[in-house]
Amino acid sequence: MNSDLSFLGLVLNASPLVQAVMAVLVLASIFSWAMIVDRSRVLKKARKEADRFEDDFWSGADLGELYRKIERQDDYFGLSAVFHAGFREYARLQESPGMDPNTVVEGARRAMRVAMSREMDEFENYLSHLATIGSTSPYVGLFGTVWGIMNAFHALGNVKQATLNLVAPGIAEALIATAMGLFAAIPAVVAYNRFANDVSRIENRFEDFVEEFSNILQRQAFLKQ
Repeated sequence: MNSDLSFLGLVLNASPLVQAVMAVLVLASIFSWAMIVDRSRVLKKARKEADRFEDDFWSGADLGELYRKIERQDDYFGLSAVFHAGFREYARLQESPGMDPNTVVEGARRAMRVAMSREMDEFENYLSHLATIGSTSPYVGLFGTVWGIMNAFHALGNVKQATLNLVAPGIAEALIATAMGLFAAIPAVVAYNRFANDVSRIENRFEDFVEEFSNILQRQAFLKQ
């Protein structure tokens, strides 16, 4: 049995199955970090967009002008998209003769909730993948460890006297699989918990806006009656 106890030596001298497990865990870690960077960027952009939009919305600007300003943008999303959907439906229903104000407001509210659901789906994208990597990677690494230890003890059957020098490299290379499993899982679990909390807070913020904007539209609808 090879006695090279360097990290690279242990990886290169591991059995093919253990090497395959390590390769899977490396790919999972790379995929996990790519998703972490992507979600960090998207959620940060959503928070900044919500701050900017709410500053414009509560500044007392004309809602029609704010709607047209958003419509001129090619990439509006987040809270702007929710407002855009609600005001567009409100304006469309207001043009219908004899429309009940409560019906108009309820239609706008439904449009906003549909838009909000789409935005939440986008924000929650990849979170299930992070949860899967975080929950399964330690077990994948443990499988590689068990297999490697089995091979190490199986090799002892061919020698007359077992020594620590003979079994140590095999056990060490097997334990690397567990370490790599934890390396892939821990960032994924931490990121999932953080992003899930961020999405929940954004969703609550959107919910509050839908209700506040619905109240504003209701007052306008009854004034135009």
